[in-house]
Amino acid sequence: MFIGRRITKPLADRGRPLNNGAKQGSTMSETDTETAIVVKDLTISYGDFLIQKDLNFTVKRGEIFIIMGGSGCGKTTVMRCLTGLKEPARGQVFLDGVSFWEAEEDERERMARRLGIVYQQGALWSSMTLAENVALPLGEYTDLGPKDIRDLATLKLALVGLAGFEDYYPSEISGGMRKRVGIARALALDPELLFFDEPSAGLDPITSSRLDDLIAELRDNLGTTMVMVTHELPSIFAIGDDSVFLDPDTKTMIAEGDPKRLLEECRDPRVHAFLTRGGKETFGQTTSK
Repeated sequence: MFIGRRITKPLADRGRPLNNGAKQGSTMSETDTETAIVVKDLTISYGDFLIQKDLNFTVKRGEIFIIMGGSGCGKTTVMRCLTGLKEPARGQVFLDGVSFWEAEEDERERMARRLGIVYQQGALWSSMTLAENVALPLGEYTDLGPKDIRDLATLKLALVGLAGFEDYYPSEISGGMRKRVGIARALALDPELLFFDEPSAGLDPITSSRLDDLIAELRDNLGTTMVMVTHELPSIFAIGDDSVFLDPDTKTMIAEGDPKRLLEECRDPRVHAFLTRGGKETFGQTTSK
């Protein structure tokens, strides 16, 4: 049975306004108990079409890490590479010091089961109830009986504020609730790492804010490391502890660090324009013209 645990958020001052080239030495020997993911010299492409190159960053355990950048810069493709869904052209992704893409197939499968993914559109089966959707990975990857699976699915739905909705179908609930069901399913196997692909896409501002609160609450209560792909500034500033900024023109990372620190200190006009909506907003407040 799942038992929640609370940890202290690692909000150490690690602001890094500018990358100015790849970091060196992100090797297995340098990973420690505070490091969840190390990305080293990562290049991703589809054939000859380059997506991103020379990515180097570290995700600390228990933080909410943001992969941000404008539309078409390759954020989701980078996430796919981190989760084992897309093999890189070059470079390494270390999970707890183990190079995912250099590991044997059975080891990669074991590592992948420690990951949870929340897809942009929820990816729920319309013919299944919410409890049945959440139960899918439990039936596939555990030896639990039907009653235990149902109990765990009920618990996971309760964790995201959907107690009592077990027998509803996706078509019977709102878009925001479907996002929560997607989170509950991603939590089914108690992952150490949880990935979100544009979790606020299609949601109104209030529902989006409530979803941000839920993500932060789950991180605080469960100790799960979160990696979020998003271009939503309110979410980035509200819950992001650290981040990397991907540039679609140079096809590499051009800034990294706490998003709030980047807003204050980064002098790259591309990053500043993104974080201020072209100079029109600062932390959600419209500037006077």
